Parts: sequence; structure tokens; C-alpha cells
Amino acid sequence: MTKRKQGIRGAALALILILLTVWTAACGAKEAATQTSPASAVPAGSAAAGGEGRVQQLPETLRIGFISANNKSVITGPEGWAQTKGYLEGELHKYGVKEFKYFTFPNGPNLNEALSAGTLDVGIYGDTPAINGRSAGLKTRLINQSQINMNAWLTAKADGPKTVADLKGQKVATSQGSYMSRYLLGLLKEQGLEKEVKVLHLLPADAEAALARGDIAAFAYPTGFGPLLQKKGYVAIDEAALHPALQGSSVTVVTEDYVQRNPQFPKLWNDIRARAVSEIRADSEAYFQFYADASGYPLDVVKASFKIEQWPQEAFPADGLKLLQGAKQFLIDQGLAKKDFVIDDWIAR
Repeated sequence: MTKRKQGIRGAALALILILLTVWTAACGAKEAATQTSPASAVPAGSAAAGGEGRVQQLPETLRIGFISANNKSVITGPEGWAQTKGYLEGELHKYGVKEFKYFTFPNGPNLNEALSAGTLDVGIYGDTPAINGRSAGLKTRLINQSQINMNAWLTAKADGPKTVADLKGQKVATSQGSYMSRYLLGLLKEQGLEKEVKVLHLLPADAEAALARGDIAAFAYPTGFGPLLQKKGYVAIDEAALHPALQGSSVTVVTEDYVQRNPQFPKLWNDIRARAVSEIRADSEAYFQFYADASGYPLDVVKASFKIEQWPQEAFPADGLKLLQGAKQFLIDQGLAKKDFVIDDWIAR
């Protein structure tokens, strides 16, 4: 009888141990499921999700620099559209970015200085300063051409010079190292006036006063400023659109260090930009209004400044790359860029 009781007691203990094991495993599974629930899960394709070739999380802070005439913290291109709509930051939040810092600059060379100092991760600016920076050893990688076929307007007073030839022996100005400077220098070379006209450095915001005083005969203005000055009664005696090879483009660069640590970033950024381009092409009127609000320019000035097709869907359109190559070669030939390099090697694929 005693042995029978002992057998029953042993069987009961064994059953209890089995039940405890099953219960513990179930709790562990429940806890794991809670930790990877949709509310807290990392994005599909992230390193934490597991699997080879998965996308890793980005640094928590992203520092973006761009050119702004009014120091507003809203980018005016498709990236700015995505920024205003919330998905520039929203999409990158999914990959670990928690803080976005926006820095504005009056001119491309100033942005280059910030990149060199390590205070920016991303820069959106004209092709000429970007090329000059790379040529001088600035460690950047090119991830797209945000805008192509950018116009510039050589602007004078209504009672001033009427043609480019009238500038002989006079002073003209533009922002040194900008895409407008490449247009102006190329134009003077085409006209055989590169040694007959003195070119000064002046920022667009300061140029109208210099024109009014007669300190300069003409100024090469960028998008926005050019049509705005014409609205005020000034005249354009030439423009880059009449010389397609001298038109500019806006590019996006990322520091080499950032790309090396975050090789997934160019695709993430360009996917966001491509979505924005699709939206602005579908509703150009809304985009023009956004640009006017973001830049502070009147709506008619914005519409006179560019065509919606200047924002390409793809990261590197063929005609854009041709412009970029032409700009680089001109800067090298004129001794304005320090060292030649291969555009394709610059691109972060």
C-alpha cells in the first residue's frame, strides 16, 4: 500500500513539473510577442528584424543644410514639400532618426565650409560649389540631382546696358562659386569678354542697391531673384536658358563618413524625394503656392522662375548628368576647380 501511494505521488509530481514547463514556455512566448508587437517593431528590412542584407538603423540626429535667401527652415524643393507634408521626417523616423536639424546658408561655399567642419550630414545646393568642394578634397558623395536646367538672369537697370557686348569695360557681379557664377563666366568667355569685364563677388540680397547706385552694370541673379527684379522694372539682358550648356543644377550630397556608416541612406532619401516629385507633378499649382509660401516670393515670380519638369523623377537623369559633366569640365579648364575627378566615382550608388 505504501509503495502504491509513493508511485501515485511520484506520478503527480512529474505531471506538475510538465505543466510548469509548458506554462513557462507559454509565458516566454507571450513576452517575446509583446516585445515585437507592431507598435514597437522596427521597420521591415532593419537589422533588428534579422536576416542578411537588412537595413540598419540610422543615427538619431540628421543635420541638413540648404541655400535660403530668407533663412527659413523649410527647403523649397521636393524635399521641402515632403518636409511640409510630414513624411520626410516621418519616413526617416521609422529608421531611427529622432531629431532633424536644418541649417540655411546664403551661398554654396558657405555650405561647403559647414560640410568640411563636420557640422552637416546632408547638403542641398548648386552644382558648381558642390563640384568645387569635391575637387578641393571635400569628402562628399553625390546622391541625386534635385533640380536641373536652372536658369540665371543677367540683370541691369532699364536705362543701363542693353546687351552683353555693352558690358565691355564695366563691372558686373554675382555670388562667387555659385551656379550663376559659372553661367556668367561662361557667357563672358563665349562673347570674348572674359578679359574686358571685371567680375565682383556680391550676394543677391545686396545686389539691387549696388545696381541702383551704379556700382555695377549688371548682376547674374538666381531663381526667384531674377524674375523679382524684372517685376520691379529692371531688365534681363541675357539668361542661362539661352545657353543650355550654361544652365545649372541643384544637387544633394552626403558626407563620405555618413554614407559609409549608413549605406542605406541614399535610397531612403531618394525614395522620399521621388514620392514628392510625383505629387508636385500631379498638382503643380499646389507646389507653386508652397514654394511661394516657403521662399517668400510672389506666386507669379515663382511661376516665372522655373518649370515643374525641372525636378526629375529619377536621381540622375541623362541630361542632368550631361550638365554636371559640362560644369565640371568648364571649372577645370578655367582653373576654377583645383583637381579633376570622375563624376561616376563621386556618385553613391
